[in-house]
Amino acid sequence: MRTPRHRAIEQWGIRVAASKDPTPSGRIGGFSGLLREWRQKRRLSQLDLALSSGVSQRHVSFLESGRARPSRSMVLQLSETLEVPLRDRNVWLTAAGFAPVFQARALDHPQMSQVMGAVHMMLKAHEPFPAVAVDRAWNIKMANAPFERLGAMLGDDIWTRVTGDQPNLMRLFFHPDGIRPFVTNWSAIGPLMWRRALREAEAVGGQEMQAVLDELAPLQDAELLGSPVDMVLVPVMPIELRAHGQRMSMFAVVATFGTAQDVTADELRIETLFPADAETETLFRGTATGHS
Repeated sequence: MRTPRHRAIEQWGIRVAASKDPTPSGRIGGFSGLLREWRQKRRLSQLDLALSSGVSQRHVSFLESGRARPSRSMVLQLSETLEVPLRDRNVWLTAAGFAPVFQARALDHPQMSQVMGAVHMMLKAHEPFPAVAVDRAWNIKMANAPFERLGAMLGDDIWTRVTGDQPNLMRLFFHPDGIRPFVTNWSAIGPLMWRRALREAEAVGGQEMQAVLDELAPLQDAELLGSPVDMVLVPVMPIELRAHGQRMSMFAVVATFGTAQDVTADELRIETLFPADAETETLFRGTATGHS
């Protein structure tokens, strides 16, 4: 059902994907195991965590072994130190016997209006260059007009070709029928992008993102999955595309909400694409003029 909030957002000229049930997901194990798992994921020793969080190493050891039970404030303190995403902090609290504290509001919730307004301004201000808002599994939630036009250049059926319940940036990149045939420097950029996706899946602990990676991994060639990434002595590695005779060279900059206290806001990322050369900048500015 389309709510008044959905209609208001669509008047901004930005597509909004349907929100799913935002309840915390994933395995809820014992708090001890979750603490140890995330500490190791952050590559910290018990002493490192103790020094960073202001907790004694002895207490950290007791918490991980199950010899001590954490207070609610201790759960939040340690998860903050380990930069655990808000969705997973709720899992920590539940595992320790406390109620979750971080809400996961839908994008069209009235209290999300400031967040949505900020996302809209960022996407709109980035025109005539492409920008998109994604969640932690790279599902596309909002996109500006240049991104939609870029997708159309890859074919009107692009999202059907890469399958999935909704547009997903990871499937667009790594499905063989997605953007890959248009990328002229895939051997250089592909392994870097795949490793970035793997790092993000490990960092956020998201089962949704890992599921997409598991789905796409069998479709990748051995070179992308196994070859080491050579040192590239440039500030950023651009992605170079050629579609319908047009050449484009772009690099991405990612923005997040630094003080998010809502799960949905915490998981939103803005991917902004910038032209890597004057030719690409001229192309996007000209295309925008033609659609104004």
